[in-house]
Order: sequence, then structure tokens, then C-alpha cells
Amino acid sequence: MALLIGVPKETAPGEKRVATVPEVVEKLVKLGFAVAVENGAGDAANCSDDAYRAAGAEVLPDAASLWARADIVFKVRPPSADEVGLMREGGMLVGFVWPAQNPGLMQQLADKRATVLAIDALPRQLSRAQKMDALTSQAGVSGYRAVIEAANAFGRFFNGQITAAGKVPPAKVFVAGAGVAGLAAIGTAANLGAIVRANDTRAEVADQVVSLGGEFVKVDYEEEGSGGGGYAKVMSEGFQAAQREMYAKQAREVDIIITTALIPGKPAPKLITAEMVQTMRPGSVIVDMAAEQGGNCELTVPGQAVVRHGVTIVGYTDLASRLAKQSSTLYATNLLRLTEDLCKAKDGSVDVNFDDDAIRGLTVIKDGEVTWPAPPPKLPAAPPKPKAAAAAPAAAKGHGHGAVEPMSGRTLAIVFAVGALLFWFVGAYAPASFLQHFTVFVLACFVGYMVVWNVTPSLHTPLMSVTNAISSIIAIGALVQVAPPLTAAGAADRPNTLILICAVVALVLTAINMFGGFAVTRRMLAMFRK
Repeated sequence: MALLIGVPKETAPGEKRVATVPEVVEKLVKLGFAVAVENGAGDAANCSDDAYRAAGAEVLPDAASLWARADIVFKVRPPSADEVGLMREGGMLVGFVWPAQNPGLMQQLADKRATVLAIDALPRQLSRAQKMDALTSQAGVSGYRAVIEAANAFGRFFNGQITAAGKVPPAKVFVAGAGVAGLAAIGTAANLGAIVRANDTRAEVADQVVSLGGEFVKVDYEEEGSGGGGYAKVMSEGFQAAQREMYAKQAREVDIIITTALIPGKPAPKLITAEMVQTMRPGSVIVDMAAEQGGNCELTVPGQAVVRHGVTIVGYTDLASRLAKQSSTLYATNLLRLTEDLCKAKDGSVDVNFDDDAIRGLTVIKDGEVTWPAPPPKLPAAPPKPKAAAAAPAAAKGHGHGAVEPMSGRTLAIVFAVGALLFWFVGAYAPASFLQHFTVFVLACFVGYMVVWNVTPSLHTPLMSVTNAISSIIAIGALVQVAPPLTAAGAADRPNTLILICAVVALVLTAINMFGGFAVTRRMLAMFRK
């Protein structure tokens, strides 16, 4: 018998998301599951009950009936004590649980002999787990929304403009933390035309910041900040002091600060002090994305937007929920991918397989037994470093196998002498017309080598096809053969029929190569245009 997946209405204050959407319901039904949704569960995310019914879901009148019937419950926020009380014995819960922060909830669920898959416990370092990574999908939405909230509170254009009424400078945005949310904020702010700066304790994200149109601001202190699971680690006191100095400088210069620094299970680090806020220009904005864990700014009020010293400090804790339709769709897709891994047979049943590192990491309670924290996943071994060639020093001296010794001065002189003698012989005895063509041939070989052969192979891509303009040399040569220059008497020598045919063919092929190259380049560039 197919298991029933239940989707209740979220009861957390201000939560507008829903754990699945009608488009995903259809796919769950194809996997063999029955789906039931509480009445009005998706209203705040623009998912009507009629849309759920059309997708194949049953709409139940209240939460009690849904929790009592559902074999598997999909949720966004952790369930309340009342919701756990409604849960059927031995049922399954899938959603955000935060086991480290909610030991009481974990015990309640264990007493229900439930099986709990905490989507926030997913081992994110596994590449195959990315399709289920709801933390990443929701953080991306939050980063985008943070910029929208900043723009709403800022009161000025983000992009610079020159109008008849005067010049408007672009907004300057500083993003503290270049994780998933930070990178989403950087890209959004840059696309709106702002000057974007960013910082992160992990040096490897600098290239990602630059690729999104931002400038990476480095702390004047050498320390590696990468932690496990894609998070940053807690830095030393020396680094934090240098970081605070850098933040103080940015606060004086920028218009908007977006903070994203947060390590799971720990209070949000205080990055922006009250003194830094006082140095910001009136009308500036701070969006504190870590407000739910206390905030990165000392003056943040979780859940509110307040004005302190003329600076608007946005501490909303529901940024993803403020784009409920988008975030619900992404979250529902994450849960669908998880369900596909649990139900490989597509028969409406689930198999919580502990041999799968991703499933093992997600499972915090199994049949009432607490299995959290999971053991570290078995990551693939790093590829071995290539051994240094022992013969390299010898090869450099010309003693290794296959080594090529640099040409000596004497040998080089002999080569040039032989070449000069050969050219003299050709010039003395060959016809004038042959000498002319031979000179063009030698020059063509030289130009071809320098323009094509001497270019790094990695640059030989369709995007570099404009370099095919070298074909114009061939086109000019073919045109000369088709329409030879006039002689002193004013008449043109009629070319040989075979030469004429070869010239026409060369002209056609060269034209295809040239115009085709430009067409391919145009299409490639169009892919990157907004």
C-alpha cells in the first residue's frame, strides 16, 4: 500500500512557505505516493487548494486529521510541541529540525518512535547531496531578498546615473561573508548597478566574488578560514582584531552593509559595533541576515527594522519567507530529490539506507533511536600528487632521455648560411613568377605559425574564432589569382583554368570559415548578454 505524504500548514509566526507545491505533487504521485495537504497550507505561497487537487493531492480540513493520517510529514520549520503530539506513532518527519539547538524536540520525537530526517543535517561536502541541499537553496533566496530589502530602505538608486537634474553616484555595498547567501547578495547588488565589495575568511572565494562583479577586500592578516561542510571556522583573536579594523573602514565608506556571518550551533559573531554604526552616513542601511541567531550587528533587533544613529538596521528573520513562492518551489524540489533517493523502486515506499552517506547524515532519529550526530561521511580519496620527474635536472642539462639541447651559436650560424645559400640558388635560377609565389608562401608560413601555431591551445575555442581573420590572407591571394594585376601594357594575364578553379574554391571555403567564425562568436557572446 502506498504511503501517504502529509503537508501541514506552517504554524510559526510569519512563515509563508509550504513544504511542497502542486508541480512537485505530480512527481510525488508518479513515485507511487499518496499526497495530502492541509486546507490553506499553500495560500501564502500562491498555491491554492484547487491547484493541489488538480495535481492529485487530497486536501484535508485541519492539522489534526493530516498529522493522524500521514505516514510521512513534510515540513519547513521544526514542529511545535502541539504538532508532535498530533503525530502518529512510528511516523516519519522530513524538514528543518536543528537537532543541536532543539534537544527537547528531539526527545519528544524519539518518544513517538518517529524516524526523523533533518534536512539541515545533510552532509553538504558530498557532491551527490547538492540536489537535496535545502540550506543552499534557501540561503540563495535570502541573499537576493536582503538586497531587495536594502534597496527599499536606502531611498536612492543603486546604479549611477547622469540626468538633466544632476549626477547620481552609484551605491556602495559591502557584503560581510561570501557564502551562498553572500554570493547571491553580491550578484544581485552588482546587477542593480552598485559598487560591491565583499570579504570572507576563506581566501578561495575571492575568485567567486570577482566573477560576480564584486571586489574582494582582504584582511591584513594571514590565516586560513575554511571550516568543515562548506562553513567558515572561528578565527583567532589576532585575525578578528584586523577584521574589525577593516570593517570599521568599510563602514565609513559604504552606503549599505549586508552581513551573513553565521556558524551553525553558535551565536552569530558581532562584526559591526555600535561605534561603527555611528560612523556611517545618515541614510545608510545594514541588513543583518544573522538576526535569528542574535545578529552580526550589536544594534540589530531580530524581526524588526530599526533606525539607530540615522542608519536603518534591518533584522528580519524571514527573508526566504518573503519570497514564499520561489523559496517553496526550491525547497519542494530538494525534498523531491530526497524522496527519489528514499524510493528508488518508485512503489510508494521508503528505505532509510544507512549505507548511503547522504541518508545516514540526514537521519537524526530512526524508529525512536537518536542517531545524531552521524559519523563523518566517507569522502573519495584525493588524487595522488604527481611525482616530480627525477630526470628533470638531467634533462635540463641535456643528459636525460629524449632531452633537446639548445642550439649552439655555431650550429645556428651554419643553419642560416645554408638557408641563405638556398635562397640565392632559388633566386638565381628559378623563374621570376616562382620567386614571387615562393616569397609569399614563406611569409604565409611565418605569419601562420606566429598567429595560430604559437597561440596557447587553451585559447582555441569558438569564442576565439575571430582569429580566423587570418583567412583573409588566403582570400586576398585567391582574388589575385582570379583577377590578376594589369601588366605594363594595360592587359591582364588570363590565369590557367586549373588555377582559376582552385582560387575560386579557396575563396568560397575561406569565406565560409571567416563568416562562420564571426557567426559562432556572435552566438557565444549572446549567451552572456542580459
